[in-house]
Amino acid sequence: MIIKQHYTISGAKGRGMTADINYNTLHPYAPLVIFAHGIRGFKDWGAHNLVANYFAENGFRFLKFNFSHNGTTADKPTEFADLIAFSDNTFSLELEDLKSVIDFACGGSAIPRVKSVYVIGHSLGGGISIVKTAEDKRIAKMVTMAAISSFYNLWPKEAEKQWRLQGVMYMKNSRTGQNMPYKSSLLKDLDDNPIRLDIPLRASEITQPWLIIHGDADTSVPLSNAELLHVAQPLAGLLVIPTADHVFNASEPYQPTELPTQLLAFCDAAINFFKL
Repeated sequence: MIIKQHYTISGAKGRGMTADINYNTLHPYAPLVIFAHGIRGFKDWGAHNLVANYFAENGFRFLKFNFSHNGTTADKPTEFADLIAFSDNTFSLELEDLKSVIDFACGGSAIPRVKSVYVIGHSLGGGISIVKTAEDKRIAKMVTMAAISSFYNLWPKEAEKQWRLQGVMYMKNSRTGQNMPYKSSLLKDLDDNPIRLDIPLRASEITQPWLIIHGDADTSVPLSNAELLHVAQPLAGLLVIPTADHVFNASEPYQPTELPTQLLAFCDAAINFFKL
């Protein structure tokens, strides 16, 4: 039987991160996959719960979590209800969050201890996962899902000068209609940590098995990002899924009970890779 257990993990600046793990009760010690969502994402977005069940049905524990400053709250886990927290987010905070989740998995205080984990990172979460995989050998294997090849790709380059002057920039969330605030502390984070936050450089240092998966219909993070990552780390595998968009043809909300064909192809490829 597949069940879901809920947890709160302490994240950056002491903010709690909501998390859940799907697993088959017959396999409580199954290998653990950690999923890191993207910008303007959250753990229950779209078909993420279907993905978690599918991994559990195929022999894994699947842990997904909300980054501490992603803008959701414990009371409203699928809404950007805390835009102040969202505006305070940085890449370094997300790296701290991911470390805390790995510590949680490997600590053994709340769930059966693991010595190593598998990681899936989507979009911005892919960039975060690349940096953390280069740093943390507890990550045994990684799959990136429509990952960015540079943190600078998240905004228009021409906006940076005015952004630095004003201290905050607003970008509209096309799904919710909200004007999402991005403080220039994101730029300062990159200024202060140019080596740590250089995604291609970090990619070149990864020694763990890595599979890069991208869709050829991705208009948000073009396929060229995956190709650049593969150039940075030629030992990684590269899989292009035809007709897959940035979210592998899921949506928020997602009403069907079956995974989209493109997302199913992603899941099968990731599962086969982790089982190798």
